[in-house]
Amino acid sequence: MIPKAENIESWHPAGGQLEVALLQIMQRHHHESLRQRKQTERAKMDAVRSVARVADLLVATVDGGVQELYINEKRIELEARALLATIAWYRKQTDQWLAATNAINCLEGNWRF
Repeated sequence: MIPKAENIESWHPAGGQLEVALLQIMQRHHHESLRQRKQTERAKMDAVRSVARVADLLVATVDGGVQELYINEKRIELEARALLATIAWYRKQTDQWLAATNAINCLEGNWRF
């Protein structure tokens, strides 16, 4: 602990001005060091909060992108199922037309004697 300049006479019987000046310089330096330490700690805490905020935003952005991809995947899956159902319907319709055409052709062939 640094003695106060006012108590220099009890610390040093001569109470010289040089000692008082040096002690004041030491006190100023000590106070300035404390102030800078507090300022550095505040800056560190602000930096940690900022990094945490950026990390949260990045996670939210990635999660949002993943969620959008999942929704698009489900939409594409539903569209693919609908297309498969339409293809199946057209296949069935085509098979019916071919069967009807074959039946007509067979009937025509039977009428020729």
